[in-house]
This record gives sequence, structure tokens and C-alpha cells, in this order.
Amino acid sequence: MSDLRLELVHYLALRRSLGFKLERTGQLLDLFVGYLEAEGAEKITTELALAWATLPTDCDPSWHGARLLALRGFAKYLATIDPESEVPPPDLLPARSRRAVPFLYSKADVTALMTRARSLRSPLRAATYETLIGLLWATGMRVGEAISLERCDVELDEALLVVRHAKFDKSREVPVHHSTAAALRSYAKLRDRHCPRPSSPSFFVSTRGTRLIYKNVHFVFHELVKDVGLVSTSPRCRARVHDLRHSFAIRAMTAIEGGDDAELARTRLSAYLGHFDVASTYWYLEATPELLGTAAARLQAWIRSSS
Repeated sequence: MSDLRLELVHYLALRRSLGFKLERTGQLLDLFVGYLEAEGAEKITTELALAWATLPTDCDPSWHGARLLALRGFAKYLATIDPESEVPPPDLLPARSRRAVPFLYSKADVTALMTRARSLRSPLRAATYETLIGLLWATGMRVGEAISLERCDVELDEALLVVRHAKFDKSREVPVHHSTAAALRSYAKLRDRHCPRPSSPSFFVSTRGTRLIYKNVHFVFHELVKDVGLVSTSPRCRARVHDLRHSFAIRAMTAIEGGDDAELARTRLSAYLGHFDVASTYWYLEATPELLGTAAARLQAWIRSSS
């Protein structure tokens, strides 16, 4: 193991001990260190950092900026150990990624995706993805949270899910509707019938009995989206699995805004989604006709009561 790769192990261990998961960053840094090793470099230089960050050359500039951002943290860490290790300037690649416009799923869209998932080749795989999509739609959970659920975390009699070590290492309880609990119970019976000796304690399993892999879930979902014909409305608005969380937040907020104690309900929604505060929840909200209509009605009511 080279000195650079050993320091990468130490760097990632340190950051993860502080609560950072660094999944994609870890993958990028592994590629970066491999690039440096192939170049015979023993230290980070700005020239090498820029050359790696701009690969491949035909990508969107925002991707190049993301690669540079990932390696700068490691470079700053190395500079504290070796003053000769260079830290690329933050404005070397000024392009920043723009926020993707969320694709807001309708109930018909989700029904179509679940129906298509039901026709996947393996009965277990079909049931896994049909149930997973339904759970994400019904709860707004993050994909990583759902596939990290252990069997002991799914308390079906209490209609409760326990999410452990989520973003920023937070844990929380997620109550679910009785119909969602019934769907999870049906999946568990089918799972145990088709995979009686799984190699993982995870609730959702692959056909091999292992835990689902994050990137594989995204790939399968993308294929389902293509199969049912969900069309992107713009280059920045593509149907992503994460947008099920956006859709849940907007449905919930639309219902909340029509209630008497909207402020308390918003706080509860924020806790349900696993956010530190309500401001983080607002990130998921879009100006849909339904939400704008509810907001307008509340504004008119406030004006009438104030006049």
C-alpha cells in the first residue's frame, strides 16, 4: 500500500468518525489516488489535481467542480502532514452544480412503476422493488435509509420503522399507515419463502439474499422509469428515485397548510423526514398549483381576519 493510499485510509476514517458517510467522496478519492499512483506521483500538486478533476473532458463542468471539491478536503488534510503537498485553489474550477428540478410523481406514476416492477424476472426481485418503491412513496424515506433497514427495525405489529444511523448519524422512528405495514408483512412472507437463508439481516434483500446496493437500486429504478415512459420535462428535471421524497414532502405540506396548526404540523413533518429543522424541509418544497392554492387561501383568510 502506497503512502498516499495509507493516508487516504486515515483521512476517511477520521472524517467518518465525525459522522460523515463520504460514500461517493470515498469512491472519488480512491480513483484520485489511483491516478496519482499511475502517474508515479508521491504528493498532490495543483497540476495533477486539475488534470484528474477535468476527466472525462466531455462531462458537464459541474461534475469537474464536484471532483475537485472532493479532492480538496483530502489535499488540505495532507498539507497538515506534509507542507509540500499542494491544495488546489477553490476557484480553480468555479462552475457549481445547479439544483436539479424535482420530478413530482402522481399516484398514477407510482402505480405504473410498481406495476412494472411486479413483472421483473425473479419473483423476489419483483416483490422487493415493488415494495421498496411503495415504501418510499408512502413515507418519504431516503433510499439509503430504506435499504439499511434490518429485520428487527421493521416492527409490523406496531406499524413502526426504526431508522438507525441515517444522515449525520441520526436515528428516528417512522410510523407507517396500516396499509403500508400490511404490504411490508406480505413482502416479508414472500421474501422468507424465496430466500429462507439470507446472508444479510436486512429487511430488503437481493436474489442472493444480500443487502441491496445503492447504485443498483438507482439503476433498476431508472430502467423502470424508461419502461413506463415517464418523460423528463427538462434536462434538469428527470425522474429520479430521490424525487419520491420530494413528492411525499409536497403532499404532506399541502395537507398541513390546510390545517389549523400548520406550524406545529410542519415541525412534526420535519422530524418525520429526519431533518434538523423546518428550514431543511423547505428545500423539498416546490410551488405546485395545489400548494400555491392552499397558501393563497390561507393568505386570504388572514387578510379577512385582519381587516
